[in-house]
Amino acid sequence: MLPPSRRDFVSLALAESRGYTNGKQRRQSCWRKWKQLSRLQRSIVLFLLALMLIGGFALYPSLSPQWGVEEHKEQKKQPFIIDVKDQGRPVLPEPRSERRGLRKRGPPALQNRLQGRGNSSEVRLKNAQEEEEGKPLISWHGAVIEAEQATDPNAKEKEKAVEPEDPSVLQLEESRLEAVREAFRHAWKGYKEFAWGHDELKPVSKSYTEWFGLGLTLIDALDTMWILGLKKEFEEAREWVAKELTFNKNVDVNLFESTIRILGGLLSTYHLTGDALFLEKAKDFGSRLMPAFSTPSKIPYSDVNIGKGTAHPPRWTSDSTMAEVTSIQLEFRELSRLTGDPKYREVVMEVMRRVHRLEGKHDGLVPMFINTNSGQFTHVGVYTLGARADSYYEYLLKQWIQGGKKETELLEDYVQAVEGIQQNLLKRSSPLGLMFVGELSHGHFSPKMDHLVCFLPGTLALGVHHGLPAEHMELARQLMETCHQMYVQMETGLSPEIAHFNTQADSIQDVDVKPADRHNLLRPETVESLFYLYRFTKDRKYQTWGWEILQSFNKYTRVDTGGYTSINNVRDPTSPSPRDKMESFFLGETLKYFYLLFSDDSNIINLDKYVFNTEAHPLPIWPQTD
Repeated sequence: MLPPSRRDFVSLALAESRGYTNGKQRRQSCWRKWKQLSRLQRSIVLFLLALMLIGGFALYPSLSPQWGVEEHKEQKKQPFIIDVKDQGRPVLPEPRSERRGLRKRGPPALQNRLQGRGNSSEVRLKNAQEEEEGKPLISWHGAVIEAEQATDPNAKEKEKAVEPEDPSVLQLEESRLEAVREAFRHAWKGYKEFAWGHDELKPVSKSYTEWFGLGLTLIDALDTMWILGLKKEFEEAREWVAKELTFNKNVDVNLFESTIRILGGLLSTYHLTGDALFLEKAKDFGSRLMPAFSTPSKIPYSDVNIGKGTAHPPRWTSDSTMAEVTSIQLEFRELSRLTGDPKYREVVMEVMRRVHRLEGKHDGLVPMFINTNSGQFTHVGVYTLGARADSYYEYLLKQWIQGGKKETELLEDYVQAVEGIQQNLLKRSSPLGLMFVGELSHGHFSPKMDHLVCFLPGTLALGVHHGLPAEHMELARQLMETCHQMYVQMETGLSPEIAHFNTQADSIQDVDVKPADRHNLLRPETVESLFYLYRFTKDRKYQTWGWEILQSFNKYTRVDTGGYTSINNVRDPTSPSPRDKMESFFLGETLKYFYLLFSDDSNIINLDKYVFNTEAHPLPIWPQTD
């Protein structure tokens, strides 16, 4: 009997589904079919499976790069989504780092640097079409960065475009701006009632004091009223200037103080308003100051009689201070530009040329005094950024900016001076480790820092904005914190005129104040620097610090009947002891800088178009053709 015939092939039948069968039944059915196959059939199936597996491993290395490239191309093709319906505000796709729970923080410039170090497919934030067309590039959290800035790794720190704030933030901004306006109106009320047309108000005794007899507070406050939008008050002041102000008086004025307050105030108000009245007054006053430069050395005398046309040094010395002779240049240069008469510019630039060549500097730092007869430094060996020298450094930078960044000698002197400050005058306090600027006297370091030095953070930040080294901004931030602490560590929340910093390791408090230095004169320097730091960084802590200072001014210096008074003791909140004087710079500088600090509108005195003189009067940066 012959065995049944064997089929050496695989037969596959497709049957109609008869409903659901569980997995166990399917596994058993497959196993029975597998057992029913002959040995040869099972060997062929296993051989084919093994061959497919080996082929797959062999082909994978050559296929995987192509798959990766195709996937990367698909990613690059995906466009950014911009929702134009949300008030024109760009809406970014969610960054990959945020989808993974990693949130990168920082301003756009910092984010661009970080992105340059990472995976380009993961952090690319611009598309080629926008770059080619020169459109704004979208960056960090919806901020808009211009193409020139975003693609330049060494771009200077610029003012950031900020998304529209929510209503609560806008309401806070307006309430603070109104608080500054109210403070100005209160100060103006006292001046108008008790000191109208005179130099300075004595708010406690409801009287006034004269310095030059030229309505100093009124002229100093003109552009502040214009910037704050106080039209009624401005028109009152303009009428007085038109009808009452005359410079044909037999009176001595200090060249420096009258230039920065009166000449600077008139020029600034002319530029802001376009009113020729103020330019005519500025021409008259500027011409009357010219006799101060009639000296053997071309270094000007400190005092001028604007009625007689004569000038002289102080009665006790033939010296002038460095700040006096090198902080009048912005105003005289601008007067020449407006009048077409070069004589004003020539006399002040001759001073700068002579100082540039003088020996006696120490790493770019200058002594405090210069002799009007010999033209040489005196008291050599004493170097400070406080009184008598401070604005020399400020005006080096600002003249360079005013003139369109063409006068390299000014820039060289400024950069060298900053290096000199870093090498000779910086130390840290204890216990907080605050960076402060001391003084150097014949090789001996003194941890003394005037409040006047608090102009420096703002000046450093301004330099960085105009292209100077970025490390200047870090120094500005550290010094800004120090100036803030000069307020915070006082019981009234107001800074003393002079602070001494403790450097001993066992110190309890960083700031120490001698009894003779505890007065506060309503000075603007810290608020000025807060304004610059906020304008350039948009860090709202600087606004908060400024608001705290304004609150302290209102609490300890405000006089109920009108005006604000300087005080004698910032360490005694129960009896700060009013000095009965409101300096003109409180209206001309301090309140102006408060207003600019609290405003988020960078076009209110655009710092690419204006430069402030040392009395906070904005003057235009010259067009490139000048």
